[in-house]
Amino acid sequence: MDVNITMLPEAVVIDRLETKQGVLRHIAAHFAKVYGLDSTEILDGLEQREALGSTGFGRGTAIPHCRSADVRKPTMVLLKLEQPVDFGAADAVPVSLFFGLVSPENAGATHLHALAAISRFMRDDAMVQALNDAPDAEAMFALLTDQFLRDAA
Repeated sequence: MDVNITMLPEAVVIDRLETKQGVLRHIAAHFAKVYGLDSTEILDGLEQREALGSTGFGRGTAIPHCRSADVRKPTMVLLKLEQPVDFGAADAVPVSLFFGLVSPENAGATHLHALAAISRFMRDDAMVQALNDAPDAEAMFALLTDQFLRDAA
C-alpha cells in the first residue's frame, strides 16, 4: 500500500499532560504551530471524532484524527507523554503515544490508508517500546523516519 504522510521533525513532541481534553488541545495547537493549521478547527474535528468513540488504539497508543480543507495529504504529529493518561481505549490501558493525523476533507481512501498504516506500525511491539524508550523527540523522529515514514513515502 502506497501511503504518503507528511511529518516534519518539529512535529514530534514530548510533554506532560493530565487529561484527554488536554491531549487533544495540545495536538491541535501543535498542528497549528508546525503546519500553520487553525487550532480551533482541528480541535473541533478531533473532538467530533472522539465523540464517536475513543481513538485509543490499545497497548498505550491512540490515533486521534480528523479532516481539514487546509492540508493536501495526510499530515501527522506525534506526542509522547511522560506519564500516560486515560484516553478511553478499548483495552483500558492508559495512553502515552498519540499519532495525531489530519487528512484532506475529501480524502476518503487516502485517510483510511494512512490510519491503517499507522495502525500496522503500532502493532510492532518492539517499535512501540523503542518510541517509549526514546530519550528525546529527535530520536523518536529518527525511529519514525527509519521504520515508518520511509515505508510510507
